[in-house]
Amino acid sequence: MTEYFNEMFDGGRVRQPYSGLDGWMREMPAELRAMKQAEAEALFRRIGITFAVYGEGGDPDRLIPFDMFPRVFTQSEWRKLERGIKQRARALNAFLLDVYGRGEIVRAGRIPARLVYQNEAYERAVSGFIPPRGIYSHIVGIDLVRTGPDEFYVLEDNCRTPSGVSYMLENREIMMRMFPQLFRENRIEPVDGYPDALRRTLASVAPAKCDREPTIAILTPGHFNSAYYEHSFLADLMGVELVEGADLFVEGGFCWMRTTEGPKKVDVIYRRIDDAFIDPLCFRPDSMLGVPGLMDVYRSGGVTICSAPGAGVADDKAIYTFVPEMVRFYLGEEPLLENVPTWQCAKPDDLKYVLDHLPELVVKEVHGSGGYGMLVGPKATKEQIETFRIKIQDNPVNYIAQPTLALSTTPTFVEEGVAPRHVDLRPYCLVGEKVELVPGGLTRVALTEGSLVVNSSQGGGVKDTWVLAE
Repeated sequence: MTEYFNEMFDGGRVRQPYSGLDGWMREMPAELRAMKQAEAEALFRRIGITFAVYGEGGDPDRLIPFDMFPRVFTQSEWRKLERGIKQRARALNAFLLDVYGRGEIVRAGRIPARLVYQNEAYERAVSGFIPPRGIYSHIVGIDLVRTGPDEFYVLEDNCRTPSGVSYMLENREIMMRMFPQLFRENRIEPVDGYPDALRRTLASVAPAKCDREPTIAILTPGHFNSAYYEHSFLADLMGVELVEGADLFVEGGFCWMRTTEGPKKVDVIYRRIDDAFIDPLCFRPDSMLGVPGLMDVYRSGGVTICSAPGAGVADDKAIYTFVPEMVRFYLGEEPLLENVPTWQCAKPDDLKYVLDHLPELVVKEVHGSGGYGMLVGPKATKEQIETFRIKIQDNPVNYIAQPTLALSTTPTFVEEGVAPRHVDLRPYCLVGEKVELVPGGLTRVALTEGSLVVNSSQGGGVKDTWVLAE
């Protein structure tokens, strides 16, 4: 049986980070716990925090399960993670600037050209363009897993539009409202500075033609999008406009927003729509979500798009295997955070190993996300394994494989009391004039006993993430 690192208990003893929660957990009667859980759900519902799951029929909006038991990191644990996350975000941005420019890392033979230039996320429309401050990915969500006291691994990088930060903020808000005494008894680093930091980051990459305080807007696909709540939530907290494509137009080399007082120039667009839909004149001509001509304005320095079109080539799962090499190549440093060992099915030797060991491995589509298009070998049926085997053989380039990691567990409230459940962590690193992140992130929890899949779309929940102050 696999041994999992329990973040609260070590051989029956409570680990130091959780010492302030042991009494709280033991003394909370079952009735109070049930009442508080119902209160949390009512708050989430009243605020409107739902998550859309498509393709299931009926009302796609559902409540993300919230677990009241916080996950805790010491200050020294967090400092180690913070240094590694910032290093990785810098390297990923250096890679993007390079591959849309001279491509030195490809010329040096460190990354195969086909993985970059034949990648469906590589946007030729921005080749040769240098965005403000040379930054392509302004909000980097780095998914981390833990397997031991000092063992952390990066599971994947999200360089386009990582979602979930609203849950990080709301989880904290609801915990502080329901358990104020916990925050009086434990010194916990705040996360509520994130909206100000995000606004500061976006303003710091204003375009060349902006000669005043930049006007910022969040571009959303609209209220049918699964993350629409987050779009409106962040716009509200930052004090910026939330717009859809139809609210914007291009004229005279600038992007304008329709308002009741007439057109207003927009300088920085935090886009929450995919590249393909940004501009129907440049990408998909049938897009109703974007702004015709926006890419011309972007390339001429009239507006900044965050994160930049084309940033997705850096978070492709086949490119992921080369991020440690990027750290060495661009920064001249050794990576502070390790990748999960990964087999690329495009390589004949790797493919053979993967096909021979499918029942032991996790196999993912290189462009997949949200827990879809994935095989968890140890949890799969023989039929599922054989179906996946055929998919891999038909298109090996489309898949990577990783060992089934022994993800750490944290205490989680379940019907019968408290039980360990597997977790991951997504911190949000902001890259602008400075590289910064708030102390915390989104902890996702696999609520089903034994499950390693934490994605909300696959039935996972969320919990507050604490970093203890010194």
